Amino acid sequence: LILYGKAERYNYLQMNNPEYEVLTGTQEDFVHIGRIVPIYPLTESLNQRWFRNIIKFTVDNYADGISEILPFEIRKRNDLMILKEAVRNIHFPVSDLVLKKARKRIIFDEFLILQTGIALKRASIKIDLTGYGHKMEGDLMGRFKANLPFEFTKSQSKVIKEIEDDMKSLEPMNRLLQGDVGSGKTIVALYALMLTVQNGYQGGLMVPTEILAEQHYRNIKELVENLGVKVMILSGDLKEEERRRRRHMIEIGEVDIVIGTHALIQEGVNFKKLGLAVVDEQHKFGVMQRAMLKSKAQNPDMLIMTATPIPRTLALTVYGDMDVSVIDELPPGRGGVKTFFFEEKNREKAYRIAEEEIKIGRQAYVVYPIIDESEKSDLRAAIKMHKELAGLFPDLKIGLLHGRMKSKEKEAVMHDFKDQKINMLVSTIVIEVGVDISNASVMIIEHAERFGLSQLHQLRGRIGRGKHMSYCILVSKPKTDDAKQRISAMLKTQDGFRIAEEDLEIRGPGEFFGTRQHGLPELKIANIVRDREILEVAKKEAFDLVQKDRFLRSPENRLIRESLLKKFSREDLALASVG
Repeated sequence: LILYGKAERYNYLQMNNPEYEVLTGTQEDFVHIGRIVPIYPLTESLNQRWFRNIIKFTVDNYADGISEILPFEIRKRNDLMILKEAVRNIHFPVSDLVLKKARKRIIFDEFLILQTGIALKRASIKIDLTGYGHKMEGDLMGRFKANLPFEFTKSQSKVIKEIEDDMKSLEPMNRLLQGDVGSGKTIVALYALMLTVQNGYQGGLMVPTEILAEQHYRNIKELVENLGVKVMILSGDLKEEERRRRRHMIEIGEVDIVIGTHALIQEGVNFKKLGLAVVDEQHKFGVMQRAMLKSKAQNPDMLIMTATPIPRTLALTVYGDMDVSVIDELPPGRGGVKTFFFEEKNREKAYRIAEEEIKIGRQAYVVYPIIDESEKSDLRAAIKMHKELAGLFPDLKIGLLHGRMKSKEKEAVMHDFKDQKINMLVSTIVIEVGVDISNASVMIIEHAERFGLSQLHQLRGRIGRGKHMSYCILVSKPKTDDAKQRISAMLKTQDGFRIAEEDLEIRGPGEFFGTRQHGLPELKIANIVRDREILEVAKKEAFDLVQKDRFLRSPENRLIRESLLKKFSREDLALASVG
């Protein structure tokens, strides 16, 4: 008998719960000691020793029956272990080097299947579907460009060229537009919408909140209405009669650009001739919702926008069937943002900064994580703090905005804030996306530890849109390491791509991307952040494979095809094209 464990002396030498092996053969037969020993995640009532024995028996008796799915050339090119040896050695490796090779093979296979599914879908979009082939030049676009009160940045111009190339092609556009908060994605989307209108089609812009829909409607209408372009908003709070009237106008083609929330994808909303579907703040929508918008026409051009940037390599994985554009510079003339962290006991300093800014004509946001107080929570809440702040600053006009308010009430508050009738706006996360008030220069985020890193960055993006300096103040008492990391990241950088990298590190890719939202199968061992180098190689092999054998019908690719159909449902493959 061989025992392994921590030896302690209490009157005599003893071990508590040691691992052991009964000597019946050589050390090569050991399962629990004397080798690299696997530790498995277990459910209640199972123990490592019993489970390890089951796995060892299974590997010894059945691993030889595992079929090799990869063609010899791919294995040779990438120095990959054969599959049955990889399965043996990922459980019971003979050395650290062999374990590393086994992990590489299993991870490569997971990525290859994922990327092959994406490559197949991309091929079907490019080859099987016919788009509209828009003409670029025309009177409307000429007047629109001349009407703009600013010039596009170099980065915006580059992205516009990529969109033009897509839209004049007979293949439908399927493009992801990434850009940091305030980088000018919306005006690029409007350029594309005007292109589709010039060519006799309609454009649809779907956004996650009614506040954002109203803002886009107001801004877009101001820019294009004098050009004879009819813009309409479609939101969930319309009365039934008015909703029917607007749906009818969309259906008979009396409207050129429709802006709406989820109301845009409801049954009964039919476009006469939808040429371009744009989804803003795409991370707020599920894959089914994006697919429903696309289904409003036969193969419309699709532009998906996000202000939650994803590192480009990873974007090509999660949105691998889409083309990716990046706006990587902010418009000129911005005053910049300084970020501060105050402990809760020093929040008065934050209020003083807000008060000083308001005195010189600026405006401030104060954001809380909850609407109303609850007995179980010691968090400050928007409704109560609105009353307290009104008492603290009796000379200021203080507004309140939260998700329980009716649409008309929210709209009225935002109108008043934009018109500077409100000095300080007390709000919840409802202002996170898209709200654009250039005169606002202070963002106080209470209980900042309760917000995710991307939410904090989005909230900070509500300020710094004017020519004056702005101030983002995080008021917090972070207790967990993750919360401290989020605060630290906000203080270190304002670069959305660096923020995204930090967020990936903190949350991990599963939570960061929301696998189900993207219609992709879950990865069991592979990690798209940690294993990025293997991912790149597997992606190249997958796309080469599909280019040479589009339907994977050759004998050497048959098992890859079978594995693909086990991992992806046919529905997943159909949805991969909408991000």
